[in-house]
Amino acid sequence: MTTQIPTSAEKQTVVVLFGGRSSEHSISCATAGGVLAAIDRDRFDVLPVGITRDGAFTLQPDDAALFALDADALPEVRDNGTRVRWPETATSRELSVVEPDGGVRLLGEVDVVFPILHGRFGEDGTVQGLLELVGLPYVGAGLLASAVGMDKHFTKTVLREAGIAVAPWRTVRRDRWQASPDQVAADVAPLGYPLFVKPARAGSSVGVSRVDGPEQLAAAMETGFAEDGKVLVEAGVVGREIECAVLGGRDGGAPRTSVAGEIVLSDETFYDFESKYLGGAGADLLCPAPLSDDELAEMQRLAALAFRSIDGSGLARVDFFLTDAGWVVNEVNTMPGFTPISMFPACWLASGLSYPELITELIELGLATER
Repeated sequence: MTTQIPTSAEKQTVVVLFGGRSSEHSISCATAGGVLAAIDRDRFDVLPVGITRDGAFTLQPDDAALFALDADALPEVRDNGTRVRWPETATSRELSVVEPDGGVRLLGEVDVVFPILHGRFGEDGTVQGLLELVGLPYVGAGLLASAVGMDKHFTKTVLREAGIAVAPWRTVRRDRWQASPDQVAADVAPLGYPLFVKPARAGSSVGVSRVDGPEQLAAAMETGFAEDGKVLVEAGVVGREIECAVLGGRDGGAPRTSVAGEIVLSDETFYDFESKYLGGAGADLLCPAPLSDDELAEMQRLAALAFRSIDGSGLARVDFFLTDAGWVVNEVNTMPGFTPISMFPACWLASGLSYPELITELIELGLATER
């Protein structure tokens, strides 16, 4: 039997899509919890769709508290037996859910999907491709920008072609490392130490290691390869860690950039997963960061250029090092975190845009973006 769930005619319906199969599953859930708590309920009806770690699309309770960030018990999508069905054709925007007993409920028509997914199988263009196939508007970067922004090798390649300084690097695939680790070690040695080993297609500092000498390289490579079959070995860059939040332009206008946020690290550490999300020692966030007018203007120019270079839309966070020689772009994140301690909303708050206003702006950009 099929039943219809009524929705408010004057409101727009937003699917908040979160969780997923990547190692950043819990951070995606925490981001969704923040959005569920702050979204303007006078304007939007919300359908929370959680993707389990096994990849099942489930209808979740509309309860932000269930997905709050807790260092002792990271949030996750539990498989409650429901299965969300996407539209059967690109001419329909109606979702339905199959209940555990086999009954089907219609969820009504969807106006836009907010895919708050971090890492592979969500931030990398896969879900964006699904949404384009079924004809649903969505928030954030399109398929190409998502794929380029997720892969650090191609991000660096595109940015370098655009004339933007990036840290020197070597890209190493698992099979090459396994076949000739001594040759790989010799190839990366000219980069100097410390080095940083990063999975090419992971975020939230998952799988990232600092390497202070050749004897640490093998362990760092194995940590990286546990997340991805391709890793980057990057030269360490000495400089301040500065981040800039970007929003897509309205009506064909230029991208908009925030004030700067700074990550202030203690000696001999880096901004790892624990520091970012679990209250670990060694990192403080400053927003706005102290910059001269010229430094701020150049950072914002480069952030907008990086956003355009990867064909960005909706939002991004551009991560920089400010060195003695100038600005170096570290990464472009096409779906930065929205947890209560995330830099992206903090930068916009310091720029005059509140958390609820930011969410509304992103939804409106998603509705207006041509794919």
